[in-house]
Amino acid sequence: MTTQHDSADLQLLTTFNDAWNRHDIDALMACMTDNCVFHAVAGPDVMGRTFEGRDAVRAAFQAAWETFPNASWTEGAHFVTGNRGVSESTFRGTKADGTRVEARMVDVFTLRDGKIEVKNAFRKDRPAL
Repeated sequence: MTTQHDSADLQLLTTFNDAWNRHDIDALMACMTDNCVFHAVAGPDVMGRTFEGRDAVRAAFQAAWETFPNASWTEGAHFVTGNRGVSESTFRGTKADGTRVEARMVDVFTLRDGKIEVKNAFRKDRPAL
């Protein structure tokens, strides 16, 4: 059974995904808590690279569009249970050098008070196209 709370959180994940596709940093950050955390798909640590706090998360999100100016996250599907949410999508993007990436990915979220507290990103490790 979907609760009213789950429906609001599902709408949050849809809004967040749409903001990524519009490359709208202000709309993305409006979905995040003040003490937000982002675990990127790659980095030196077991969790990839971790960014903590609004300024660091904002810069990391913005860097995704700088690396892949035409980045998109399509075929989105979302679900929520309790304070956890998941979004599945296909990431597509082209770097300045022409390297193209197309791979399925998943974001696992921790939700608090109608916002995203933690975004933990996972993407298939597929060779560049």
